[in-house]
Amino acid sequence: MEKTQLAIIGAGPGGYVAAFKAADLGLDVTLIDLDPHPGGVCLYRGCIPSKALLHVAKLLNEAREAELWGITFGNPEIDLNRLNAFKEQVIAKMTGGLAQLAKTRKVNFVQGRARFTDSQSLKVELIKGGNQDIRFDNAIVATGSNPSTVPMFDIGSARVMDSTDALELSEIPDRLLVVGGGIIGVELGTVYAALGSKVSIVEMLPGLIPPADRDLVKPLHNRLEKQFERIIVDTTVSAVQSENNCLTISFNPKNENPFQDSYDKLLLSVGRTPNSTKLGLENTKVSLDGRGYIQVDHQRRTEEPSIFAIGDVIGSALAHTASHEGSVAVEVITGHRSAFEPNAIPNVVYSDPEIAWCGLTEEDAKTDGREVKITRFPWGASGRATTQDRNDGLTKLIVDKTNERVLGVGVVGVGAGELIAEGVLAVEMAAVAGDLHHTIHPHPTLSETLMESAEMVGGQSPHLAPNKK
Repeated sequence: MEKTQLAIIGAGPGGYVAAFKAADLGLDVTLIDLDPHPGGVCLYRGCIPSKALLHVAKLLNEAREAELWGITFGNPEIDLNRLNAFKEQVIAKMTGGLAQLAKTRKVNFVQGRARFTDSQSLKVELIKGGNQDIRFDNAIVATGSNPSTVPMFDIGSARVMDSTDALELSEIPDRLLVVGGGIIGVELGTVYAALGSKVSIVEMLPGLIPPADRDLVKPLHNRLEKQFERIIVDTTVSAVQSENNCLTISFNPKNENPFQDSYDKLLLSVGRTPNSTKLGLENTKVSLDGRGYIQVDHQRRTEEPSIFAIGDVIGSALAHTASHEGSVAVEVITGHRSAFEPNAIPNVVYSDPEIAWCGLTEEDAKTDGREVKITRFPWGASGRATTQDRNDGLTKLIVDKTNERVLGVGVVGVGAGELIAEGVLAVEMAAVAGDLHHTIHPHPTLSETLMESAEMVGGQSPHLAPNKK
């Protein structure tokens, strides 16, 4: 039996960050994953390949819009083989780099499927054949999640895709229906629309990207209405049938009559399910909630003292959150005083325009009855946005009404995912609006919109008409 101080199951952004940090702190680490190199779903089948394709989608859309600026390109010729090769090259470069970093740190990487046999032992079914028994002092479960399934859509047809299938980009369907208007559905719908598919998206709730404030979603919705064939909200899918080389979908709107339509393919994007089964957790004291998420405390320790859990498998469905949790767990294991207690976690939709927010949202403030002041700086008054012909943005601050402490930040517009980091820092460090206002920002940049929003808290932006008193 092999012995290790720390065994980590799952080599995604949570698992490999934890492994590298633990090795840097002097621990003997064994990292176990089904893939040949570290990277996890995010790198192999999620955030990285999708962002590579979104970059291509952005290029295609800008080439079409360039005619408004006096520059005309011919119709693009899309070579799916070369496009997929580019995507795979990105994945190979990053996973290969992580493999080298693991080797440099002397992390023992094991490719296989791990299962707990007791609170301090694992049996790993090796991909290359055979089994390996591992005895550990502590373990971290970072097994991630998989696309959620719905029985109605399980009709045994290759025309029904999940997000993993969609990223393989085997073809560009003429008509595509995306079921689920959340982040993944909107992002992948954007890719396929740019590549030439007639995309429709259906969401059971009243609007796209349900967690975000409606004023942030509106500019995206308006732009997607021009790029998508149809946006259908407040509507559920009641039936799916495969017939005549297409899918016939039955829709059930909340306040309208049911209707049907046909599509070449369907992308099911209705959330993700934690990978918490077949891990042998029944041989430990680790507990799950009703949805299958592992239960942990503020240090990411489970009810089994020797086992920690991080990332999607506990419901923290963001790669950067999992990475932070991995660091916290390792710090606790190595005797440091540490806990997972952030004031702000950034959320980003890598659509066009992007949406990003952190901290308290406007809807949260209403629900909680918080006394807040909200300022919004429209990008129509931004010089940088105007030079890019992208005035369809907005930057908003949510501050405490009494002391003007920054409680939340929201941005919609080109590059919102890059801008939100300043907002995260402001919330995390308990900054007040004046701190942002009096910080000199470079001109002309989109970052100035944060400064201008902050200036509006206590007065008036110089780039907006004064309020009538």
